[in-house]
Amino acid sequence: MEKSDQSINKGYHQALLLAKSHYENFPVISLLVKKELRKDVAIIYWFARTADDIADEGELSAEKRLEKLSRFEKKLSDSLSGFYPDEFWEALHNTIIEKNISPQNLFNLLKAFKQDVTKNRFINFEEILEYCSNSANPVGRIILELHDIRTDSVFNLSDKVCTALQLTNFYQDVKIDLKKNRIYIPLDELKKYQIEENSLAKSEINPNFVQLMKFQVERNRQIYREGEEIIKYLSGRLKYQIKWTILGGMAILSKIEDIKYNVIKKRPVHKKSEYAMLMLKALFTKI
Repeated sequence: MEKSDQSINKGYHQALLLAKSHYENFPVISLLVKKELRKDVAIIYWFARTADDIADEGELSAEKRLEKLSRFEKKLSDSLSGFYPDEFWEALHNTIIEKNISPQNLFNLLKAFKQDVTKNRFINFEEILEYCSNSANPVGRIILELHDIRTDSVFNLSDKVCTALQLTNFYQDVKIDLKKNRIYIPLDELKKYQIEENSLAKSEINPNFVQLMKFQVERNRQIYREGEEIIKYLSGRLKYQIKWTILGGMAILSKIEDIKYNVIKKRPVHKKSEYAMLMLKALFTKI
């Protein structure tokens, strides 16, 4: 089907409006993205957030959510063949073509969203890393592709950073995830530190849990360290965007330490003033 510039522009425009009005972190993201790429970031953001909303949608059964995600995946496949359900998909396909984005990264994201519906426990850390390879790492690779960076070694460093960010989010959101019956700490590590699942549900904190979370945080920080070399391969706004992101993630780990690892009862977050300070650090200091 022949593409229409009018329809494509409408798709981008609607994606930008949707992202700015519905998702509070998009304005921050857009400030760090080159103006000419904001429409592309917005349409990819629309894709990911729409799928994420389906995976977590209301009172729908797991079966119904999986059906909706499969239909969403079918729309992606159709759009790659030039058949567009609406202007959003036409704009997305235009970005994929113009910016040479690997569609596999989008399919991997959908794989993670489907897994969110069906899997809420992980046997070991290898399973966690596998999940991150679909839920987080594709986002970093897409951002690099938008900036025409396609070196395997840089992709691998990006994977480290994105995995570290995903892990930080897990530890930051332990309390929230427990309410959704999700545990992103490996079961074999819970067992190693003699932590019972029901004690987590009861919000019980003991020295074993503190040691468990200390181990998670220290390993998480090491993964950031392994990935931060990516900074030297970047330039311009992207360099400061990634540097700021790494600093922000590591600062959350420090906040977890400050609250004595009590993430079951308190969710560590950044204050608005701290975002500004992290930005200054990204601009003027080395990691």
